[in-house]
Amino acid sequence: MNQSMSIERYDRIRTMLNMRQSDLTVCLEEVTKPHNVSAVIRTCDAVGVHKIHAVWDESENLRKGTAMGSQIWVKTQAHKTIQNAVDELKEQGMQVLVTNLDDNACDFREIDYTKPTAVLLGQEKDGATPEAIALADQSIIVPMVGMVQSLNVSVAAAVIMYEAQRQREEAGMYNGTNLDEQECQDILFEGGFPYLFAECKRRNLPFPKIDNQGFIQADETWWQALQYSS
Repeated sequence: MNQSMSIERYDRIRTMLNMRQSDLTVCLEEVTKPHNVSAVIRTCDAVGVHKIHAVWDESENLRKGTAMGSQIWVKTQAHKTIQNAVDELKEQGMQVLVTNLDDNACDFREIDYTKPTAVLLGQEKDGATPEAIALADQSIIVPMVGMVQSLNVSVAAAVIMYEAQRQREEAGMYNGTNLDEQECQDILFEGGFPYLFAECKRRNLPFPKIDNQGFIQADETWWQALQYSS
């Protein structure tokens, strides 16, 4: 079995992890079209979001087949209700913004995204629910001067998240990881050894440590358990 990844891949994953923003996220509220979910996840990966949140009806199976390449790097936490999602985000000290046109909405560029921030994006047709709007700290809009009144949800997400990325980059917030090293190790293993990672998950085996040269650090007992367990 392969015991190392290339040093180039190791360095690339480490560089990505060093710039991950654990206190910047989006929350999708019943976004139902897989291509929109996929596009949002890709944007989040591009700007360094570590994990997104989503409220999906249990009958929906949107996570399968949507941006699977990006989902290795951007984790998705599902919630049963928008109340549960916002409660958790606020417990983490995040300001919760919702894209919604109302009398109290402000230009999305007026927000300080260097603060811990979650951007709530509503369903494609009707937007955020009244409950989500009430739970959010602030409504934001992307100003528009054309005939249409709203952007596609994935486009709106990209515009807002790149403003967040711009502010955070100027503030030097991409200069060092804030992720736990154990979580980094798990991602290194998953991204560098996808087959072995899947086997460990299937067989309920512990994940090994990856050293700074991209080598798996595990004793013979672990290798034997991986090879012979069923």
